[in-house]
Amino acid sequence: MKFDGARAMFVLFVVILIAAPLAAPQFWITLGNYIGLYSIVALGLVLLTGVAGQTSFGQAAFVGIGAYTTAYLTTRYAASPWLTLAIGLVFTAALALFLGFITLRMRGHYLPLATIAWGISLFYVFGNLEMLGGHTGMTGIPALAIASFELKDERRYFYLIWAIALAALWATRNLLDSRPGRAIRALKGGLEMAEAFGVNAARLKIIAFVYAALLACTSGWLYAHLQRFVNPTPFGINQGIEYLFMAVIGGAGSVWGAVLGATLITLLKEVLQDYLPRLLGRTGNFELVVFGLLMVLLLQFAREGLWPWIERVLPKRRPRPIPGHARGRLRHLRAPGRLQPDAHHLRAHGALVHEPHHRGHHAGAAGDDHQRDGAELPRPRAAAAGD
Repeated sequence: MKFDGARAMFVLFVVILIAAPLAAPQFWITLGNYIGLYSIVALGLVLLTGVAGQTSFGQAAFVGIGAYTTAYLTTRYAASPWLTLAIGLVFTAALALFLGFITLRMRGHYLPLATIAWGISLFYVFGNLEMLGGHTGMTGIPALAIASFELKDERRYFYLIWAIALAALWATRNLLDSRPGRAIRALKGGLEMAEAFGVNAARLKIIAFVYAALLACTSGWLYAHLQRFVNPTPFGINQGIEYLFMAVIGGAGSVWGAVLGATLITLLKEVLQDYLPRLLGRTGNFELVVFGLLMVLLLQFAREGLWPWIERVLPKRRPRPIPGHARGRLRHLRAPGRLQPDAHHLRAHGALVHEPHHRGHHAGAAGDDHQRDGAELPRPRAAAAGD
């Protein structure tokens, strides 16, 4: 059996996720929970920005919708948290469709500006509605429970977050490998080129936008029941920019780039918030300056993110060898002196054949066959003097 580096890394990653809550200190469990939440949001940006080429700075607003929906319904109406997840997803899908129809028609710098505009608007909606607690926020959100098993402990909640994150990774990867996923990849090369091949660009942009919004809503729902308290601060435009940093730094063209970017940004932010105030002798959000410099360097030297660098290091699995009987048929078709196989032979060996319907093409092909056999083609009759 050949060694597959990517599969081995995935198995190792799952083993670490299973063992971490059993042995790691509480500080690392908390960081792991936030990395999982951020990975889900960044995964939607990988599809929307890295694959479909539609930049969005407003994903934090969709996180807030998921968080505030479950916070309001569970505290005011004692609704089941699992029911509020379904309601939040439906509400987010409807809002994403509405915003998508308006903003995704824009191109160039107008699209990012539009996402910033509605991201800021939703942030102030969260902070100014009294029913949502204003800027003070909402408390008393119940803990999640599976049957009679409550997930109050962060170590137990760790497994739920990463189970949903891995399911989202699997679903997104399968989507990108499907026929609609390949059509979404074509959007990044230009809408005109994609539409020339029969792709409904407007429809696919809406699908990618709604899918990314649903992932962000799910992350917000998990966040609300992890913290059991929500306020507008984590759903502002600064957090939306940070989510975009995670997708771009990790590798916006790969689903695993979302996990890598979320891990690096979360750990780096934690380190910088501890050491920069000590070095500079004052407090402030100096980590944002470092992130900006890091983004400039990354776009200069590694525009595809860091994950492609890791993929180059990993040993790749060799393609499966061609079976013996297939090699024999291929050698038979390529034997010296044998004509190229026609459509009948190609279909017999499983090939897709496009047969032209123009008579001129068939006539040209017949002429080539006569020339190949050494026969002289009939010359055109000379025109009569009276013509």
